[in-house]
Amino acid sequence: MKTNISNEQRAAKVLADARWAAVVGRDPNADGRFFYSVRTTGVYCRPSCPSRAARPENVSFYATAADAEEAGFRACRRCKPDQPGLSASHANKVAELCRFIEASEHPPTLGELARRAGMSSFHLHRVFKAVTGVTPRAYAGAHRARRLQQELKRAGTVTDAIYGAGYNSAGRFYEEADQLLGMTPTRYRSGGAGTEIQFAIGQCSLGSILVARSARGLCSIMMGDDPAALAHELQDRFPKAQLIGGDAKFERWVAQVVGLVEQPRLGLQLPLDVQGTAFQRRVWQALRKIPVGRTVSYSDIARRIGAPKSVRAVAQAIAANKLAVAIPCHRVVRSDGSLSGYRWGVERKRALLDREVPA
Repeated sequence: MKTNISNEQRAAKVLADARWAAVVGRDPNADGRFFYSVRTTGVYCRPSCPSRAARPENVSFYATAADAEEAGFRACRRCKPDQPGLSASHANKVAELCRFIEASEHPPTLGELARRAGMSSFHLHRVFKAVTGVTPRAYAGAHRARRLQQELKRAGTVTDAIYGAGYNSAGRFYEEADQLLGMTPTRYRSGGAGTEIQFAIGQCSLGSILVARSARGLCSIMMGDDPAALAHELQDRFPKAQLIGGDAKFERWVAQVVGLVEQPRLGLQLPLDVQGTAFQRRVWQALRKIPVGRTVSYSDIARRIGAPKSVRAVAQAIAANKLAVAIPCHRVVRSDGSLSGYRWGVERKRALLDREVPA
């Protein structure tokens, strides 16, 4: 009778543990986070192990494989928890392919990458996107965009920069250049010379706020404590651009932005000049779909853009957002609901979220 009570207590403890759901669901995303042992078989496994489900009263959890082995359990022969997992193997292989793409003079084809990885083209495409959040083609395009920016600053002519960045034709390059650079290649190469950016720095209840617009729309909304620092940051983006004070029409734009900060539920009906990689734009578009008054986690955003394993890349894209509040990165929090870092300060993030709570 005492044994039955003991088993019931063990089972209740395991069932109440959040890790049990990952074991029952054989969740591959939990692999590496913890391991579990089965008392009746003497083995320990990964959460995703395909073996027959164990009874909860026979299960114990461990932070590492070493802890499970120290407790006297041996590695399962099916899921091999003492060896690198499939996800780790995929991550290493994709990292190698990324370096290969970056070292190639021209973007390699999917078939070339698949042969190098020892996978079918279909399988590689799926694995690469799961690990990085983008397709091999999009990754190569993003790398080529970085090379283009470097070449435009270094090369003797725009044509030299085009071919130096790996473009096979000028036509293909000019199709992409405006979205990547936010201006013509010649102007980018000259540090934004000839480009006009209207801006104004004002005050809102959260401190200083800088609002800037290009010919295509709002290109920067920044908040801080030092107005001069905000102006310097804008100048550093394009050191040779002509920064001019806003006219009466632009002042009305600034008023709308300040109104959005003070009352987020008002929304913002102004065009945005969003410049970034394909992956960044996907993340930012997902942020703009988060309803006022709601928060989501970084993992939620990764799933919404179809890249559930790219949480770190999602966080980096969110950190690169230059349009505070208009692209509401403040609505992204940690999985446990706590506030994480915010480009313009965690206290501002908390204040923005508080303002979105219905009265």
